[in-house]
Amino acid sequence: MSEANATQPQFALQRVYIKDASLETPAGAKAFTQSWQPEINLEMNTRTSALDDNHHEVVLTLTVTAKNAGETAFLVEVQQAAIFLIAGIEGAELHHTLGAFCPNLLFPYAREAVDNFVTKASFPPLMLAPVNFDALYAQQMQQRAAEQPTAEETH
Repeated sequence: MSEANATQPQFALQRVYIKDASLETPAGAKAFTQSWQPEINLEMNTRTSALDDNHHEVVLTLTVTAKNAGETAFLVEVQQAAIFLIAGIEGAELHHTLGAFCPNLLFPYAREAVDNFVTKASFPPLMLAPVNFDALYAQQMQQRAAEQPTAEETH
């Protein structure tokens, strides 16, 4: 590899996999005897870990709870993960790549897994709306900056 290529940023999706998944139907058969007007709640979380200098695991967790007539009809949790090759990207750019770009790539896989679980449990299809991970990342960075004490507050 030439020296010019060694300094070029590299990004590649190495492997996509489901790290963990679960489905619960606490209402059981009762969930199918009532008219279906669910309240859907989606919770998302991401975490990253460095596997070595150039490989990172990113895990996007989606937890979807559907309540119908005040009872939980189903709860699905999917941990969609991937291994990314990331080289020549550092600092804030690496943090943004891991915190926004990678979850954005994982979301369609996680959304499909959630929908598969829901339909296999005999509930109507659930196609989650797209998510703007860049906006969520920016909001998270603003919250962190606001929580950081200023230099005057620390002295």
